[in-house]
Amino acid sequence: MSRVCELTGKKAMVGNHVSFSNKKNKRKFNVNLSRKRFYIPEEDKWITLKVSTSALKTINKKGISAVLKEARANGMIAK
Repeated sequence: MSRVCELTGKKAMVGNHVSFSNKKNKRKFNVNLSRKRFYIPEEDKWITLKVSTSALKTINKKGISAVLKEARANGMIAK
């Protein structure tokens, strides 16, 4: 599976590792992902999502139901 957040769509970026001598080598900035189980009381079930830590902060602030609703509206999650 690819390293993509299932709620926000964040994925790896490409950039340069710059040494002291200013030599540039390609590198990847991966997303900080974690697998997490969430309970959805409206549907009375558990779901497992691969989410970024920024998405976890958003879930803590808004709640899982509101975040899932936004993700469905943006087309990140199929109904």
